[in-house]
Amino acid sequence: MDIDLLAKMVKEVVMDHDSVTLPGMGSFVAELVPASFADRGYTILPPYRRLYFSPKQGEDRLLVELYAKSNEVPEADAARILTDFISEMREVLKTRKTLVLTGLGRLRATRENHFFFVADEDLDIYPSGYGLQPISLKTHEETPEEVAAAVSNLAQIMEAPAAEPAAEPVTEPVAEPAPEPIEVSEEEITAVAPVKKSGWKVLWRILLVIVIIAAVAAAALAVVGRMAPEWLDAYLYSPEELDILRK
Repeated sequence: MDIDLLAKMVKEVVMDHDSVTLPGMGSFVAELVPASFADRGYTILPPYRRLYFSPKQGEDRLLVELYAKSNEVPEADAARILTDFISEMREVLKTRKTLVLTGLGRLRATRENHFFFVADEDLDIYPSGYGLQPISLKTHEETPEEVAAAVSNLAQIMEAPAAEPAAEPVTEPVAEPAPEPIEVSEEEITAVAPVKKSGWKVLWRILLVIVIIAAVAAAALAVVGRMAPEWLDAYLYSPEELDILRK
């Protein structure tokens, strides 16, 4: 048993499971990280699985089963071999503070001997994400030549002398001719007056007609009230009001 074999076994297990236990030491945990934005929102990063180390002990026997199957030994012997090797690895890690797990990353210890894991940058334990690449939302990425040309054009614009504005021609104001007086004859003045008077006459006639109609309606209502009072009361009052008036 050596450190490279252990790293290979851990990677093989986490490819199909979310965690794998190192007996007496802790667990490697793989979690799915969803897609995210980078580069100030101009790049979409695809989802991936992140591997980290937790000091919590799991209950799985995945490493023991894999070692027993690969080496054709009983699981009891496999559990003893793994436990002894990981115990020695733990003491070495406390002394050296770092151990390289080939193909995975580095297992490290703090001054207080708390263990943590730093994965390799190219670690890939997400088979479902094979072929996924970051997507750039930028429509065009300027090359260094384009940037240099833009700077050069800007410098030429700033160095060019500003053109003086052309002087506007001075024009003398043209005097407008005075409006000619409008002459109105006496016949036109006298012709307007009857129009105003006729308008008042029409208005008075309309008012007189309205007054006559109102007087005729009042007289008719009085005659009906004398000749047929019951019919008029039935028209003016409701049955309930008539009962009250007759009591």
